[in-house]
Order: sequence, then structure tokens, then C-alpha cells
Amino acid sequence: MQTVTVSPKFQVVIPKRVREQLHIKPGQKMIAMSYGEHIQLVPVKAAKELRGLLEGCVIDIDNIRDKSDRF
Repeated sequence: MQTVTVSPKFQVVIPKRVREQLHIKPGQKMIAMSYGEHIQLVPVKAAKELRGLLEGCVIDIDNIRDKSDRF
């Protein structure tokens, strides 16, 4: 865990160790979310980087909707 300082422009520097662990690159977009007293930064991934994310997931089509919804 490392401490960062908020600049007068409300900017912070992500520590090098964290950037390297998360493979964050200059110019990469991040989503900033607040949870109570916490701030969470989540790297935005390009759609092509998500390819195969659900590979191996099994979906039971018969249980997605109520049978009464079908014609």
C-alpha cells in the first residue's frame, strides 16, 4: 500500500508498482467510482480485449425465461 497526494488540480499519480501490476498505459481510460469514503479506478478495456471472456460458460437456454413467455 502506498500513499498518494492530491494536487491542486485534484490529480493523483498511480504508483509505478500498481501501474505495472495492472498493465496501465499512458493515455488509458479509467472509470472512477465512489463507494462511501472510497474511490475505485477501473481500467476500461477495448471490446476486442474482452473476446473469449465468457468462453466455457454454460447457459441453460430452457431456464432463461418462463415457459409461459414462449409462443
